[in-house]
Parts: sequence; C-alpha cells; structure tokens
Amino acid sequence: MEVRFREVDPFNCWIWLRFANPPRQGERDYVEGVFDSWFVLGKLGGFNAENLQAHEAGADLGELHWHEEGAAQALPALMHNMAAMEYQEDWGRCWLDLGTSDALALDVLINALRQLDNDVVEIVELVIGGVNDDWPVEDDPDDPFAAGRY
Repeated sequence: MEVRFREVDPFNCWIWLRFANPPRQGERDYVEGVFDSWFVLGKLGGFNAENLQAHEAGADLGELHWHEEGAAQALPALMHNMAAMEYQEDWGRCWLDLGTSDALALDVLINALRQLDNDVVEIVELVIGGVNDDWPVEDDPDDPFAAGRY
C-alpha cells in the first residue's frame, strides 16, 4: 500500500483509498469499521501526543507511575466530525474534521489500514489530504467557511 500526503487541512481533510478492485460489501464493512473505531477514539481525545506516558516509559511499563497532573495539563486533542464513507468504482473516500487531534491519529490510521490491506482487502494507495480531479468534492451548503463564502 502506497501512502501519500497532499495538502492537509485538519479541519477539512479528505482521505482517499484506491483499492485493487471495487470493494465488496463485506470489505466495505471492514474499512468502515476501521474508520468508525478510529474516529471514536479521536472524538474521545485518544490521539493526544502531549500525554503519551506509557509510550515514553518504553519497555519498563511495570514501573510506570501514571501522572494524573500531567495528563490534566495536556491540552485537549479532539476530533470533531466525520462523514460517511463514499465509494466510486475502485476508490473510497471519507471527509474528516480532525479538530485538534495530533498527527499521531494519522499514524494510527495508516498502521490499521496497512494491516487491513494485508488481511482483508487490497488497498493500492492511501492518499491523505487534497482532492481527486476525477471525483469532485462539492461544498457543503451549510458550511460558512466554504470557498466563495464570507
């Protein structure tokens, strides 16, 4: 699976998946399960790089003393919104407002999709950010920040 980044706007981020073949319903269910689970963790602040105490402890987890004060001082890192996954032939896409979640969230998603690629459905390409010229993105009519609006 090739991973590419284009211009990433965390508050208006498209994530594109190109599959080897159009995904069947069961494969779509797995893909959507990954995105839904990932989003729930992000909505609950799970991707906060300011509070990685277990990660920073390394292999010595048996001696880890969790510091609630440090966790409480970390700024919130919350995802805000996610649209339903859409499909068109061998492409899938999902729109997200990543909010204040850290880039750690993207690493976690990439890792999960790499394993999904190995085990369930062949993903040829994962593109984070930008738009695809052959699948236009329509502005949300309720979005006051959409292009051409004030």
